[in-house]
Amino acid sequence: MRDSRYYTCNYCFKEFEPKRRRVQKYCSNSCRSKAYHARKSMNEIQDLSLPEKHSNKDNSKASESVSVAGVTNAATGSLIADGIKALATKKENRPATKGDLNLMIEKFLGRYHLVKNLPANAFGQYPYYDIITNEIVYLQNEV
Repeated sequence: MRDSRYYTCNYCFKEFEPKRRRVQKYCSNSCRSKAYHARKSMNEIQDLSLPEKHSNKDNSKASESVSVAGVTNAATGSLIADGIKALATKKENRPATKGDLNLMIEKFLGRYHLVKNLPANAFGQYPYYDIITNEIVYLQNEV
């Protein structure tokens, strides 16, 4: 006669003595985990074989098709928004272009820089700072 303390594992069908107060279905954590994965894979197989479960009758918004009109409307809206943004942005707040950066580098790499807080001398020459000699020089024409 079999002892009533033993149970049969629902995965491997071996007899085991339960270690917890409540009724255990599996003899170990590995059998419990394997049973879960087996149930999960069986559910996925059943979901694939039942097409009426995944019909789009209830979920009409789930799949939307791309139309030429929709793409045209999106492109038009984007162009209008970019145009309004360009008109509303002040020139000094616009992003720098490659030409702006080249002009700035050209000015920084030049030898003479106009000193704006000094007045011109009696001969009408403007003060410039010479980067090479580190001196103020007066030149007739702006460099």
